[in-house]
Amino acid sequence: MSEVLQKAEKILRENPSVCDWCLGRFFGLRGSELTNAERGKAIKTLLFMEAYQAVPRNVDEELLKGLARSGFTPARELVKKLFGEEVGKSTCNVCGGLTEKYEEIAKRVLEEAKNYEFTTFEIGIRIPPSILRREEDFWVRYGLSSAENLKNEASREIGKAFSKLSGKEYSRNNPELTIIIDLENDGIEFLPAPLFIYGRYRKLVRGLPQSPWPQPDERIKFPTSIEELIAKPAIEMFKAENAKLHAAGREDIDVRTLGSGRPFVLELKRPRIRNADLKILQEKINKDANGLIEVFDLKFADRKTLKRLKSLSSIAKKKYVARVVFEGPLDDAKLQELPKIFHHATINQWTPTRVLHRRADKLRRKIVYSVDARKISDNEAELVIEAQGGFYIKEFIHGDNGRTTPSIAEYLGVGVKSIELDVVEIEEAFSS
Repeated sequence: MSEVLQKAEKILRENPSVCDWCLGRFFGLRGSELTNAERGKAIKTLLFMEAYQAVPRNVDEELLKGLARSGFTPARELVKKLFGEEVGKSTCNVCGGLTEKYEEIAKRVLEEAKNYEFTTFEIGIRIPPSILRREEDFWVRYGLSSAENLKNEASREIGKAFSKLSGKEYSRNNPELTIIIDLENDGIEFLPAPLFIYGRYRKLVRGLPQSPWPQPDERIKFPTSIEELIAKPAIEMFKAENAKLHAAGREDIDVRTLGSGRPFVLELKRPRIRNADLKILQEKINKDANGLIEVFDLKFADRKTLKRLKSLSSIAKKKYVARVVFEGPLDDAKLQELPKIFHHATINQWTPTRVLHRRADKLRRKIVYSVDARKISDNEAELVIEAQGGFYIKEFIHGDNGRTTPSIAEYLGVGVKSIELDVVEIEEAFSS
């Protein structure tokens, strides 16, 4: 008799209620293309043949009745025929009858999942510790080195049953819905994967922060934020729990973003709906924003797009238009020299004084690609600046008391009184 049969026989003699699934799982790494139930039934079939031989007549009554109590139908029928006994099927003393409920559990999951929109799923299982301890005890007691654990089997088999019932596809790498079945507390938890929407926004006013502002600030003129204006309609449409706006950089509260707009990815957390018309969402956002912002070019994206957006935000080229009032008259000759002086210039910039309270003081070296200047009055000019992302434009203009060098104010030899700044172009970040 093989090692598998010897161990299986010992198990069934001492624990005659072990079900097909559990017996097969004890040898789950042996053979392939079989379910554990098929494997367990095959083992019981061979042991049944060992337990009964018609000619010459040889009956192992103990093993035969053990097989009958484990639910093996041929053994139950033979025991009734030979001994006139009705042997009832016992609850498995390993899984406690769990393996018989795979289909039932899958049907329950299907019913509770009807409020979620998804095409791919993954299933996780929480099994009562008492069952896991019993299983491990069997492994140790009988030296079961090729066993599969119940947790793996249950998640796989319930997943297969759920896929068949729902028509949805199992996906370990990209599940739109993760289903956690808590068998200990008799609960089911649904974890929809985040949904990502790429787009661009224009900020049409000054005094509006990008994200909710935690403290009072005299610069803020509106009791909302760009994130709230974009996220609220999206949360409602996709029935999400909440949302997070990821933008390619951020403009100051008093800076507008015009022209081609600022790329962003909206991350919707735990959405119940995954397919909705983004044109309708765009119209809703723009209508509710009442002229504060406008969004456009919305399209579904993924986490790769978000990573690309973040990685490019510090290097992507940006174009700004600044209307600058200086503290004194401007030298025409120096103003005309600005395009030459700052053509592909490297600027040394320490963390600006205005953000030192929340950011580390470190040196950044950024590239200014071009500067064009147009004189408006004796002490006022319009500057068009193209620069690398992550560059503090205001400090490049006024110098920040020497913390940014060279600066426009330093070269012109005159201080800056005020700056009115707009972002008009930001390099594309979307990759389809």
